[in-house]
Amino acid sequence: MTYDNLTLHTDKYQINMMYAHWIHGTHESRAVFEVFFRKLPFGNGYAVFAGLQRIVEYVNSLHFDDECIQYLRKQEENYDPQFLEELRRFKFTGDLLAVEEGTIVFPNEPLIRVEGKIFEAQLLETAILNFMNFQTLIATKASRIRQVAPDDILMEFGTRRAQEADAAVWGARAAYIAGFDATSNMRAGMLFDIPSKGTHAHSWVQDHDSEEESFYRYAAALPDQVTLLVDTYDTLRSGVPHAIQVAKTMEQQGKRMGGIRLDSGDLAYLSKTARTMLDEAGLSYVKIVASNDLDENIIFNLKSQDARIDSWGVGTQLITAADQPALGGVYKLVAREKDGEFIPVIKISGNPEKVSTPGIKDVFRLVSLETGRAEADYVSLAGETDVMSGEKLKLYDKVHPYLYKYIEQYEAIPLLRHIFVDGRQVYRLPNLQDIRVYHQKQLGLFWPEFLRKLNPAKYLVDFSTKAWELKMELIHKNTK
Repeated sequence: MTYDNLTLHTDKYQINMMYAHWIHGTHESRAVFEVFFRKLPFGNGYAVFAGLQRIVEYVNSLHFDDECIQYLRKQEENYDPQFLEELRRFKFTGDLLAVEEGTIVFPNEPLIRVEGKIFEAQLLETAILNFMNFQTLIATKASRIRQVAPDDILMEFGTRRAQEADAAVWGARAAYIAGFDATSNMRAGMLFDIPSKGTHAHSWVQDHDSEEESFYRYAAALPDQVTLLVDTYDTLRSGVPHAIQVAKTMEQQGKRMGGIRLDSGDLAYLSKTARTMLDEAGLSYVKIVASNDLDENIIFNLKSQDARIDSWGVGTQLITAADQPALGGVYKLVAREKDGEFIPVIKISGNPEKVSTPGIKDVFRLVSLETGRAEADYVSLAGETDVMSGEKLKLYDKVHPYLYKYIEQYEAIPLLRHIFVDGRQVYRLPNLQDIRVYHQKQLGLFWPEFLRKLNPAKYLVDFSTKAWELKMELIHKNTK
């Protein structure tokens, strides 16, 4: 089997719908889908968009090879052989627009737009959602952790607990976008040029006659990268004293120990006591690294207890987004071709939050020219010009219309960028360092009240009057 071909990384109902369109001769008709999520994860005030690189690589590599065709021939649906031959010629020929990776994003605004033949656009849904949902979730979790430890070293240590290899590698990349400094995953380091960091395991200590011997041998092997794990037996009575002993020996050799790592116990108490022991030994330069099922809440609490920790190794809770393991992004049809024109379509639901917003839409970030801060995001129907002309706008919560404000003297920054045009990639993917810098600039656009971990202020995503009226019109039309 060819693992690298992701063309069948899709749900079966996508193939079935493609087949039904082909049977009825409607597979050439055009459609527009938009990707968004309805609810922010973790009770956070914002999310960090990630996953675009993998989406681009996936779209560029789409092809039904012999292996795919042979598998489809075996399906109980008995697809017509001519349909399978049509699939052999498959190539994405449409347009794809997206916000850039590292962008701060919010619920119910289009993050990706796919325009093209229904036959092609249908296939993309599952993979796009898979890549975006996971990587955006991990980037958002990583950003929350960075918010509570703004000046510390953050290391992603989650590979062994990730949901398989791809999750570990792409999760490490997503965490790096949002501000983590390094990863323990060597493959992620190699593929994406992420700094890699690591210490040693408890087994290294256990495999020696004494803890002291294990420390000396490790320091002899890696004299420029020595961080010793001090909690195998007794952190304060054994581990830290032996580490101090090794550090003093290294000083005599013209070397400096990098740090010690705490991986269990009361991290606040242990770090403060270990810091005192190191300082009294004249080793104020030795850093203290902590791990052990950390997340933003534990780190926040440890900092409130004045824990003396310089670096944090965050694994399981980050790479699995343990407190909310799914983002819930969706891929919804917003317009379809009829008589040569696009007409808006809507999905009605018994759950009000699941009623889709019809029509092809653009999204703008409104940045005050006076403060340089983002005031709101504005979703309008494609072709509307009021926001681009700088007209005074009344922004209000459409569910609670008494909550409103006026804005003028602003810059309207389009968030959706053309990535593919007529099936050809027109967007140059930035390198990871540039994405990190862009993400930091994005954070600087927002007032701290929207970014804080606890009880963040709600950022306004407003729909233009025309977009809202179109939604109300189609709701009325389809619920008579």
